Amino acid sequence: MSATAPAAPAAGSRLSWAAADGWNVARRSLTHYQRQPSLIVWQLGFPIVSVLLYGFVFGAAMVVPGGGDYKDFLMPGMFASTMAFGFMNTCVAMVNDASKGVIDRFRSMPMSTSAVATGRGLADLVIAAAELTILVTTALAIGWRADGSLAETLTAFALLLLLRFSLIWVGVWLGLLIPTPEGAGGLYAVAFPLTMISSIFVAPSLMPDWLGTVAAWNPVSSTVTATRELFGNPVASGGSWVEENALLMAVVWPLLVTALFLPLAVRRFRGLSR
Repeated sequence: MSATAPAAPAAGSRLSWAAADGWNVARRSLTHYQRQPSLIVWQLGFPIVSVLLYGFVFGAAMVVPGGGDYKDFLMPGMFASTMAFGFMNTCVAMVNDASKGVIDRFRSMPMSTSAVATGRGLADLVIAAAELTILVTTALAIGWRADGSLAETLTAFALLLLLRFSLIWVGVWLGLLIPTPEGAGGLYAVAFPLTMISSIFVAPSLMPDWLGTVAAWNPVSSTVTATRELFGNPVASGGSWVEENALLMAVVWPLLVTALFLPLAVRRFRGLSR
């Protein structure tokens, strides 16, 4: 009797298999934070210190074009900065797993090849929501208020999480690409310009013309400007097309980043087995 090849699993079975594997990877990552809550405290240390530094030490010297309280101008920027910097945490976590052999163990198991990327992404999105909650609590404590409607406020937080969601895949891809934790640490040289050359701390209109243009077209700036509008905080738009359409671009930029880097991250993981 001739042997017959096993039938390929149905599409629904493959999808449920990938979802279950992704959840298991996410649960593993969240367990680390549950057992080591100091990791969240450490990740929040820099933005909280930045809030105090820029809001109280430098805040008196900062000017918001068109007027307004600098703390109200700053806080949406700090929310976006925390979400943007989060891709570094994703990258470092992936590199640490790879250096400890965890990724190799995943590759040797009968699991969905997309689970490492999607599981890491789900876990990081949950952590990002927790970080944002803590940071908002800090902002409220120093006097920041959202003057927009409830729907506008919730939309602003959704845009912040969308930015974080898109950059997760950049972190996963880089984490699978960089061979050592030391190399991952060097990416801070890239992360700082991403956040500093933007509208997080200063309006682009106050920068030199060429630098202000770069800052205005920074994807992070679109999220910052859109959330300032939705929160009802000072916006200080320079009048460029990208600033006038910040709400649209705060959706378009993350979708473009996700469309590019999510497939790259999954393909990179699959390529490790070849």
